Parts: sequence; structure tokens; C-alpha cells
Amino acid sequence: MKKTVFLLAIFFALNSCTREDLQNENVKTEMSQKDPLTAKQINERINQAIKTDGTFNWKNESDHFVWSAIFRGNKMVSIGFGTSKDDFDRSKSPNSNDIEKEVLSVIKKYEGKDERNFLLLSDQYLNQMDVVIENEETVSALRQMKNIRYVEPADYHYFEFEAQYNAAAKSSGSGSSGCGFSSSTLSTADYTSTTPGAKIPWAFTKHSIPEAWGYSTGAGVTIGLIDTGVSPEQTLLGGSFNNGASSGRTISKYGVYNSDGSGDQCGHGTKMASVIAAPRNNAGLPVGVAYNANLIAYRAAENVVLETSSEQTAVKTAFTELGNNTNVKIISMSMGHIFSVGKIEDGVKYAYSKGKLIFCAGGTSTSFTSFVGVIFPASMPETHAITGVKENTSNQKCDVCHSGSQIDFTFQMERSSGNTVPVLSYYNGQADYVGGSSVATAATAGIAALVWAKNPSWTRDQVLTKMRQASTYYPNVNSSYGYGNINVLKAVQ
Repeated sequence: MKKTVFLLAIFFALNSCTREDLQNENVKTEMSQKDPLTAKQINERINQAIKTDGTFNWKNESDHFVWSAIFRGNKMVSIGFGTSKDDFDRSKSPNSNDIEKEVLSVIKKYEGKDERNFLLLSDQYLNQMDVVIENEETVSALRQMKNIRYVEPADYHYFEFEAQYNAAAKSSGSGSSGCGFSSSTLSTADYTSTTPGAKIPWAFTKHSIPEAWGYSTGAGVTIGLIDTGVSPEQTLLGGSFNNGASSGRTISKYGVYNSDGSGDQCGHGTKMASVIAAPRNNAGLPVGVAYNANLIAYRAAENVVLETSSEQTAVKTAFTELGNNTNVKIISMSMGHIFSVGKIEDGVKYAYSKGKLIFCAGGTSTSFTSFVGVIFPASMPETHAITGVKENTSNQKCDVCHSGSQIDFTFQMERSSGNTVPVLSYYNGQADYVGGSSVATAATAGIAALVWAKNPSWTRDQVLTKMRQASTYYPNVNSSYGYGNINVLKAVQ
């Protein structure tokens, strides 16, 4: 995930006041509409919080700070409501409609507009909505409501602003997207050949994956991939997905970002799909970890940094739809943000509540974001954070990988030569390399599919336990690298 993407767990604490307070016309919020803070001031505070506290959360900031970021972010606001911090699921929230109406009435009162002029989206599965808000008084009133879980800027472009104001960020490529359409001639040292004519990436051998295939190839397990889509030009992730030794399986592709289809317009998602489940056939190209697993790929973002409202909404949608898909057991996402996003957190919690095993990238970045630990949503307790390490190690992170106490597993993806993991290219008949915590995450999702396919009646927790027992540091946990590398043969025996 060659990118600047990043951390943070979010816990929704609520300021409270009674409905009577809000409805009492004699109680007025006394404030003047001050000038909003500049984007530079907002970013400086975000960076300071992460460096000092290890995290940034909008809920810890003043009304004026939050409103300023809303103002600088196209005045778009994401609101999570509910009777408690865990009241995110509409189907389990009998009062959700009443609470939503109350929230809308408060906005209507302080904005002086009908809801059709400010309501952008009301989520059908989650207690979450997106609105347009002009006034700071509205933000203050909402944050005082007892049934509000969060009020956040929905379209604040942190990285775009950082590139404008931070010379180090600009020079280090903080706007880097993780995208690329290159193809490479693979070094013969970076793979071995297997029947009927596929290439096994060197990293797979380091984790005993080829030996594990004697016990499990992922058949019968469906993995959900949330990324930038899959290349329409790569037939091995299309019409030839069910081919050769990879038989009796399916690949499905959905586009939930900007209504422009499921096709990868970045290149990142194609590589993640490849390392998870590329077919084992006679094409002479790299095979995936779980080469008999089913794959459902969602195009949910333009690139791996979830910066915009449309990307964050699409990722939320992908998590909820995969959560509702009873065939899906595992979800892999190698994208994220420097701080938590309420609507994405709701989507992750929703999928987790449906029994999904969720793997997210711990973070990959340049020197500018080296101060960031494990990124969001890998930092969430509902997800399992993965990072990449150097060959023959379990505690030496790759040159651009993040580490930290929230990491659960590691995957060897960087050689002393500097080469990373061979995968399918965006273009048909060609290969490429991919590194970072991105490929480590996708590979680990594939490993989980091998374990689950070997034990189809197991629960999510049983699969995780087996993966841990087969890892370097079990029964202990390394302070920055979790359980370490997984011996996949041991995990499937």
C-alpha cells in the first residue's frame, strides 16, 4: 500500500442534555458566528494530537474546531445517532426513527431550512446520516443531544490540505495514492514453478503455503475484498478465474463508488485480488494464496487513502453489504485514514456483528507519516491489523510499513534485494510486484480462507485461535508485531 494512510481508534462518547433543554425556546445558544479556523490550523491540531496522544478524534475537539473543519470540507457532516455508543444497527434500534426525526428537527430549527434542503443521505442499515450544515450553532446543538454518537466533518480533505501547507508532506508525496499500472519481469529468484504452470511467490514459501495446499486450497470459502476494484483487462480475475486447478468457484465485482462501475482505475485492488485468489493454471503467472476460494470484490474508493465523503460512504456501504451477504466469511481491506471515520466504523461494526472475520492493513507510508502508528480502521478492536516484515524476520517491519501494539499478524513481503511479492499485473498476461502492509493483509485473508476451508464448521474465533497457535510468538504477543508470522502448514494440519 504505497501510500500515506493511517491510524486511530474512535470511541464515541457523548455530550448530553435533555430533550427539554433543546425544546425550551427560552434556552438559547449564545454565540456569534466566528470566522472558521484555517485548514492549516486544523491540520496542525490533528498532527499535534496524534504525536502527543497517539490518536485524534473529532469528539475531543471544541464545537468551533469541528464546525471549522465542516466549513472547510464543503459543509458536509456525518452524524451517528443512537441511545448508546453501540447503537449503530437500525434493525436492533427500536427508537431509531424517532431519534432521526428529532435530529432532523434540531437541524431544521437552527438552519432555518426544510430537511430536503440539507439531508443528503439516510443509511438504511445504520443509525447514520449525512447532511449539509452552515451554522456553528447547529453543530453545538447537535453535539449536546443525548442521542448523538458523533458529529463529524464528512468531507474534510486532510491530505490535500497537508500537501498545500506542509513542505515535508509535499516532498514526501503525501498525496500518493497507492496506484500504479506497471508490469514487471519477475526475477527467477522470486518464485518457484508448480503444476500445471503457475508461479509460487517466494513469500508463500516462507510461510509454508505450498505445503498447506495439500490440506486446503480455500474451496467453499468466500472472501470479500474492499479496495479500488479489479482490472477488466486481467482475464485471470475475470473469465479465466475458474480455470485449471482453480475450479468450481466464482468471482463477483461490484462498484459502490461514484456510480462508475467495478473496474479498477487505480491498480491497487487488482493486485490485492491477485494475492488473495489468483488461479492456479498454466498461464505462467503468480498464483494466489487461496486459489480455490470465491472472491467478491468491491470498488469502494479512488485510491487507498479514504479522504473524500464519497469514498468513505462507499466503504461503509461495502462493509454493510458484505455483512449482509451470508456467503461471505472473511473481509480484507488494505485502505484507511490517519484518523477514525464514524460512518466507516459503523460499517465495520455492522459486518463484525454478522460474524465476519475482518483483516485491515496496519499502514504503509513515507517519512511524513512515520509519526503515525496503526492506521484506521485496522486500529479498531473489531478488525485484525496486519503489517509487512522483511524476509526471515518477524519483528523487522518493511521500510514503509507501520507497526504497533494493535498489530495481530505479520507477513514476510520484502527481500534483501528490495523486491516484494509477485502478483498479477493490471494487464492481461503480465505480472508485477506489490509490497507494504497492503499485500500482507490480503495474503493473511487468504491464509484465513485456507484454515476455514479445512474446518468449514468452525466459528470466526476458532479460525483465529488456530492462526495464532501456528504463529511465531504464540502464546505470547510481541509488543509491536502481534503473534508474528503464520506457519500456514501448521495452521491447516
